[in-house]
Amino acid sequence: MNWIFLFLAGLFEVLFAFCLGKAKDSIGNWVYYWYLGFFISLCISMGLLIKVTKTLPIGTSYAVWTGIGAVGSIIVGIVFFKEPMEFWRLFFLFTLVASIIGLKFLSN
Repeated sequence: MNWIFLFLAGLFEVLFAFCLGKAKDSIGNWVYYWYLGFFISLCISMGLLIKVTKTLPIGTSYAVWTGIGAVGSIIVGIVFFKEPMEFWRLFFLFTLVASIIGLKFLSN
């Protein structure tokens, strides 16, 4: 169950990165809504990470959490913010995903 919570924590990390990107591109009062979404997502993500580290090793938890956030943020950047999709970027994204999967199997 903790791995599910860790995955959710990583997804909320992606969400707060998305909110930051949208806040940067927003005008008027929408900026405040995106920052509110950032703050709520950040609190949920950190709360889940804290819960997970009570049973999973801190090093593994943190590495997987940041890895999910990094992978998700890169994908969100490519899809929603028109960031470049280059070979080397995708190559290292793949190695990051492989590392996350490897950490999951080693921590059992």
